[in-house]
Amino acid sequence: MPSRHEDWLRQAERDLFHAQHALEDGDYEWTCFASQQAAEKAVKGLYQKFGADAWGHSVSVLLANLPSGIKPHEELLDVAKGLDKYYIPPRYPNSYPTGAPYEYYTKEEARRAIDYATRIISFCKDKLLS
Repeated sequence: MPSRHEDWLRQAERDLFHAQHALEDGDYEWTCFASQQAAEKAVKGLYQKFGADAWGHSVSVLLANLPSGIKPHEELLDVAKGLDKYYIPPRYPNSYPTGAPYEYYTKEEARRAIDYATRIISFCKDKLLS
């Protein structure tokens, strides 16, 4: 079976594009979630390229479990941990004691999520091209 890593990477970039539009629209919770999804898919594309299966949604765990030759530095793992927090809470009201998720996210937080996803996608692209 051929590698689908390019498909995963293209979808990661599309999710990041969606995150940027959500930011422009003021949908900060969706910006954060789409950023997490973009990073997750980019890392899963990296696994695909190297013939491995990747399960789960934690970007930091996925990155930490990469083979030693392509493992990122601790700083990128910390960035990924920031994105991991955006997998469930932006979508479900029961993640918070009261109110809807959108009431908890800020423009700055959304910008930071996009930056984090961009950094992880860049890391993955670099590893895919080398």
